[in-house]
Amino acid sequence: MTAAFLVGLLGGTHCIGMCGGIVGALSSGLSLDVQLSRRRLVAAQLAYNTGRISSYTLAGTLLGLFGQQLSATGMLQGTPVGRIVAGVIMILFGIYLAGWWHSLLYLERAGARLWKYIEPLGRRFVPVHSAGQAYLLGLVWGWLPCGMVYAVLALALASGSATGGATIMLSFGLGTLPVMLTMGLAFNTLKRWVQDPRIKMVAGILVILMGFMMLLANPAGHGHHAHPH
Repeated sequence: MTAAFLVGLLGGTHCIGMCGGIVGALSSGLSLDVQLSRRRLVAAQLAYNTGRISSYTLAGTLLGLFGQQLSATGMLQGTPVGRIVAGVIMILFGIYLAGWWHSLLYLERAGARLWKYIEPLGRRFVPVHSAGQAYLLGLVWGWLPCGMVYAVLALALASGSATGGATIMLSFGLGTLPVMLTMGLAFNTLKRWVQDPRIKMVAGILVILMGFMMLLANPAGHGHHAHPH
């Protein structure tokens, strides 16, 4: 959970590039009466992000359930396949985040094929007049193709349970909330800070280190069972 939260927090530099235009479009899609009311504007931005995080949590639940089914069949028994996959994708995302190589671009392109069918669903909620509409639009936004989301979904799959997958994606979503909420309210100021190449490189390196830690960590209980009684 902590790793997922930190990936969401450190991935703020990716969010600006990936979702900046979308956040701008969502903000311009607010009705004039909402834009002119600070209270309603904040409520709409919170609702957007709550919807987005709800979609992440649902995806985590489904991937965790799938991982649970794989474990039940014995396919993953005794092997850290899920953890290895999650660690490798985490490292690739860190490289992507640092700007050294667009390693997850192929995954995002694959997700874009599904997105073209989902994206039109959000248009019916624009212009946004209420927090309820903003929440529904956020639910659609949560399925936007994103390498960072895919990296953490690998963790959800590796959790091997619906509850574990949901918790991981909820933690990740909460990690993204500070940047995404601030971006919705003060996009230009935040963009100048997080788009600094030094900030992106440091964030990428930290994510890469988390990926290596995941690869090198012993599975829970492994060490105990390795010793004879």
